[in-house]
Amino acid sequence: MVRDRRSIGAGCVIVIGCGMATRRYPSVLSHYFGNYPGDALWALLVLLLWAFCLPRAKTGTLVMLALGTAFAVEFSQLYQGAWIRHLRATRAGYLVLGSGFDWRDLLAYTVGIGFGALLERARGMLR
Repeated sequence: MVRDRRSIGAGCVIVIGCGMATRRYPSVLSHYFGNYPGDALWALLVLLLWAFCLPRAKTGTLVMLALGTAFAVEFSQLYQGAWIRHLRATRAGYLVLGSGFDWRDLLAYTVGIGFGALLERARGMLR
């Protein structure tokens, strides 16, 4: 079975909108959860992007690719070279690469990707 890229694309748009809303209106959720809902949504987007690129891949493969990508980005934040600090200072760079390493982000990524895997089971969106 092949995943429907239109549904995945629509899911990406929804997740991006929700993620941007968590940054634009942080007081709505940050009182209880901090920045972690946005981090979880970012990781869910990574999962959806992998699903879009590999529509025939098994769910477990997509989960591992998404976790690997999200964790690699987080661990890359330990490197603070001038060129990457400059890149992270841009809005796009910050949204994609983050700014500073935080172990709790790894948990948020796992929750977001786990939620995506559960959605696949419940809705058949990712297969």
